[in-house]
Amino acid sequence: MLIFIPARLTLLSLPKTGTTALEVALSDRADIAFRSAPEIKHLNLRQYRRNIRPLLTPFGAPEFETVATMRDPIDWLRSWYRFRTRDALIGHANSTVQVSFEQFIEAWLRPMEERPAYARIGRQSDFLRNGHGHVAITHLFRYEAMDALLKFLGQRLGSPVTLESKNVSPRTVTDLSPALEARLREALAAEFEVWESARVE
Repeated sequence: MLIFIPARLTLLSLPKTGTTALEVALSDRADIAFRSAPEIKHLNLRQYRRNIRPLLTPFGAPEFETVATMRDPIDWLRSWYRFRTRDALIGHANSTVQVSFEQFIEAWLRPMEERPAYARIGRQSDFLRNGHGHVAITHLFRYEAMDALLKFLGQRLGSPVTLESKNVSPRTVTDLSPALEARLREALAAEFEVWESARVE
């Protein structure tokens, strides 16, 4: 999470949506940076509103706006699967090295309490919801429209923003059978609605 006081902007870091590259590009410009430890770097909207926003009150009006990215829901799960195939996780319960992508998705489709550790991943929309259960990010961009986000950030921060690829996951096969993909898309229907509503320009 990066906070820019003059721009009145808080950039939330939803995992697997390019946030590491954004952090590298923008940390030097941020007035406040929460990074390194995932529990701090990836504070969700509810945690931000409850624990961080009150600390910004002394800076006065106008209100700080929030910005975040959201990825195509199936591609987001693909990214998590690939991330968990990395060598550093071999031997850990959340490693997917010995698990096919189809097995990973079959496990993710179970209720959370029944999922094996490697598939215990929530939903992007949960990160973006306020205490009343509504997606309440001021500026939500699609990950796939990163150029639009960079243009927005450049305008708000007063100078261009460019990215370098960071935290790239290993390449691996992530094909799905048509039947399983149909089941997954049905389970992710609400996620796709949020993603489709996100900004692309």
